[in-house]
Amino acid sequence: MAIKFGTDGWRGVIADDFTFENLKKVTLAHAKVLKEDGAKRVVVGYDMRFLSPEFGKFVAELLSGEGFEVSLSDTFSPTPAVSYATKYLEFDNGIVITASHNYGKYNGYKVKEAFGGAARTVYVKRIEEKLKNVDEKSGGKGEIELLDINTPYIEGVRNQIDLSLFREREVKIVHDAMFGAQQGFVSKALEGTKATVAQIHSYRDPLFNNKHPEPIVEKNIRTLMEKVRATKSDIGIAHDGDGDRVGIVDEKGNFVNSQIVYALILLHLLRNKGLKGGCVVKTVSTGYLVNRICEAFGIELVETPVGFKNITEVMLEKKVLFGGEESGGYALIDYLPERDGLLMGLYVVEKMIVEGKTVSQMVDALFEEFGSAYYRRIDLPVTEKEREKLKELISSPPSEVEGKKVKKALTIDGLKLIFEDDSWLLFRPSGTEPVFRTYAEAPTPSEVEKLISTGVNLIKGV
Repeated sequence: MAIKFGTDGWRGVIADDFTFENLKKVTLAHAKVLKEDGAKRVVVGYDMRFLSPEFGKFVAELLSGEGFEVSLSDTFSPTPAVSYATKYLEFDNGIVITASHNYGKYNGYKVKEAFGGAARTVYVKRIEEKLKNVDEKSGGKGEIELLDINTPYIEGVRNQIDLSLFREREVKIVHDAMFGAQQGFVSKALEGTKATVAQIHSYRDPLFNNKHPEPIVEKNIRTLMEKVRATKSDIGIAHDGDGDRVGIVDEKGNFVNSQIVYALILLHLLRNKGLKGGCVVKTVSTGYLVNRICEAFGIELVETPVGFKNITEVMLEKKVLFGGEESGGYALIDYLPERDGLLMGLYVVEKMIVEGKTVSQMVDALFEEFGSAYYRRIDLPVTEKEREKLKELISSPPSEVEGKKVKKALTIDGLKLIFEDDSWLLFRPSGTEPVFRTYAEAPTPSEVEKLISTGVNLIKGV
């Protein structure tokens, strides 16, 4: 079975393709690249999935056996904690054993470069190339050191928010860790403030209660929505399995989609925190509110294919202020060029306190200033038929859909049809799961429903 790296590392089904044997091959291939670059120090972290601690220790000891100085997280760590350690504790590379938001049967291997962000495509290709020449009988184990990487990470997050605001006003938060690696981190980040944090799904369940630990899909965080209503809390914050993505629930217990969350955080950084200098980057699956905010503030906007590593690529070419994607991952690039679910969730709370508004009032104000936007995504099992249909649509895009004239067709990742009123449809196969994604955004809920159903029919060839 071929080992392939997707948009965010290598992932596979545990005991099928994600085995100790294959993990050894990937680690030794990675070691070859590290040696070529003269790397000396590597940090390894792991999430709360089945066998993640064992896989993490295995990788760390193998790398040590290859001559590297290796630090292994002393406990479960979210991905941004490993990225933070890589950048600020000056490691040459970071590795996270995680399958992020995928179901419990998966695990994976994420690579972080010295700058603290996702490994670039060219770097990952080098690892894949080395896989062809790995001697499976080689590879001895060496000594490793255990390191607390969570404490400095939490302190780093605390330094990015104005804790004095949280000390002035009481705020009730419900945190849904989704059985993932951000367990207890919201509470720790807000220690010594007037914030009260109720925690749910905050213990280790490697199967995530047989659910999808993906916080940007409404059905996955129903319990959080109910808890916010029942406790009359101000906000609900959810994190995915490895804690780099965030989902938000407003004070009424309503889900706030990831497109709106991106816009709220961007607006907070520009208007309330006064951030300046650099462009904003978004992936092709991200909505038009970001475009309108950038236009209003006179900021350059760059659009990339899906996958945070593509945002990283832009960061290495030009100054980037903020970057994010539809999947609930956002980053303050100068601080840490990595999606950080903890920091971004706290930014939404900080905005709420600064403006003296509830989450729903912030959304209303956003729509009033920049126009309304409603969004939907549908994931379908991927088949060869859909792949062929997408090729057909890319070569000959429709000029009109549901009475909306196509203004622009983007093909940087799948096919994105942008209409004259800024609403859009996007078709693309996922780079992390065996599904085909159809996305739509429009000014009204009814238009979104029409677009998404038409889009699904188009890609199915109905």
